[in-house]
Amino acid sequence: MRNDRGATTRRDFLSALGAVAGAAIAAPLLAQGAGQTGSARPQDAKKSAATPRPSEFVFARLRYDSGDWDYNPKVAGNILDGVLQYTTIPVHEQEVVISADSTEIDAFPFLFMTGHKLVRFSERERKGLARFVNNGGLLFSDDCNHDINGLYAKSFEAEMQRAFPGTGTLAKVAKGHPIYRSLFQFDGPPRTTHEINGWGDNIIHDYVRGIERRGRLGVVYTNQDYGCEWDYSWRNKRFRTKDNTKFGVNLVVYAMS
Repeated sequence: MRNDRGATTRRDFLSALGAVAGAAIAAPLLAQGAGQTGSARPQDAKKSAATPRPSEFVFARLRYDSGDWDYNPKVAGNILDGVLQYTTIPVHEQEVVISADSTEIDAFPFLFMTGHKLVRFSERERKGLARFVNNGGLLFSDDCNHDINGLYAKSFEAEMQRAFPGTGTLAKVAKGHPIYRSLFQFDGPPRTTHEINGWGDNIIHDYVRGIERRGRLGVVYTNQDYGCEWDYSWRNKRFRTKDNTKFGVNLVVYAMS
């Protein structure tokens, strides 16, 4: 699935990506500036950017009022750069911020969520997330605290049980699962420098957890803090000996397949 569309296409996209590093901040600020509440905020943020074409992959970030949902603002640009480099999937160059109770959430196959603090959804937001997952969407939730006993971890797990009564337990994902081979081959979740350096709970988590619906992963939950690992300017990727965003590209390919 290597992208063979030529250097001009990539150059044009990378020039557009110059604004993406700030898009995760710009979109929510535009939404807040609208002075509205509920699902209108992400809709207003979406209208502020060029409208994505139906065939384009859109990096959507979940907004929730209880915590720091807008942490790691450079993740979108890095993942979009990886999707462009390694696949033929067309991409929309700006991140979209959306809340779980938005009527537009089902338009996105992939939803990124992160933070350190409390995760608390309204009943309407829980129903929106359940509908999103049941309709085939993939929620990727990454714990910036990179532990299993922190506030984000415990509150997110509790919210999943509320959103998916009776089936919301986050189970370990088998290392042979398609998310580890949808494009690049992994023998399990890649380690992060935060785990190796002994931050968080001082444990290297050799698993991710998730919730399956209708034979597919609908929720992927990680304690590895991939958000901080991928929060650097996409321009600096060329200086790295190894692209550490490839697992993120795998998740996108899985969500789009």
